[in-house]
Order: sequence, then structure tokens, then C-alpha cells
Amino acid sequence: MRVRLADALLDADLSWTPEGAVGYWAIAGAAAAFLLFNFHPARIFLGDIGSVPLGYLLGFLLLGAAAEGHWKIALILPLYFLADATVTLARRLARGEPVWRAHRQHFYQRAVQRGLGHGAVVRRVIAADLLLIACGWASENGWEIAALAAAAVVVLALLFSLAGGWHRRPV
Repeated sequence: MRVRLADALLDADLSWTPEGAVGYWAIAGAAAAFLLFNFHPARIFLGDIGSVPLGYLLGFLLLGAAAEGHWKIALILPLYFLADATVTLARRLARGEPVWRAHRQHFYQRAVQRGLGHGAVVRRVIAADLLLIACGWASENGWEIAALAAAAVVVLALLFSLAGGWHRRPV
């Protein structure tokens, strides 16, 4: 009998328990399989119709984890994306730009505009995300303060790297 991913997710226990891991692994597997087809040159495109529900699902899972007392890992895992969006929004607000309009000012976008290839940007973000996963694990296993500090360092280093802090290229 064939089981579809959607059926597995709808029936999965997505609580922050070992039983809930089935749902998390299903989402991670689907995202990893998608990445294989979406890495440069992309053969398929997720678009808003796929990325919005995936973002809501991941946000829901992170909020659920935080509500069950796992706030440190719920903060650490999306920390790069939260930091990039927050800094970008704050910069746009400070310049008086309409924040509801489309733009290309996120750190990863500016890195590509400066000449850093898409693949290099993706590799840096994936490397940072893997380190954030390790920090998340550490935060749940007795290393709370060290894990939070390490996560902040990882994200600051990634933002600095994407901003061209180590290898400035002409625009």
C-alpha cells in the first residue's frame, strides 16, 4: 500500500515528542528531496503556493515547540531568517521606505548582487543552518547559555559574510 506524504503529515502526531518525529522527518525529507531538484540550475520552483504553506507549517511546529517549553530550540533554528528579516525591515524603516513594497535588500540578495554566486550563498546558509541545528540540540541537552551564544555568533558571522565583510567584491 502506497502512502502519500500529505496523508502521512495529516495523520502524524506533530507534537514535540519522539512519536512526533515521524512528521518532522517527513517534512525534512520532502524539503531535502525538493532541494535536489531546486539547486542551481533549478528544474522545479516551489513558488508562493508551496513556500507559504511550508512556512506556516514550520512556524506552527516551532510555536508548538516553544509552547511545550522548548523555546530555545524554537528560537535557534530559524534565527538566521529572523535576523535577516528583522535587520532588513529595520533598515528600510530607518530610510523611510515603504516596507510593504517588493525589494531586493535581504543579505542573501545583496550578496548575489555583489557577485557571490547562488550556490555559494546557499552553501553558506546551509552550513550555518547545520551549525544552528547543533546549537539547538545543545540547548535541549544542558548547554542552554552556550548554545544561545554560539547560535548568535553563527548568525552574526553569516550575516557579516553575506554582507561582504570578509571578501569584498565590487558592486
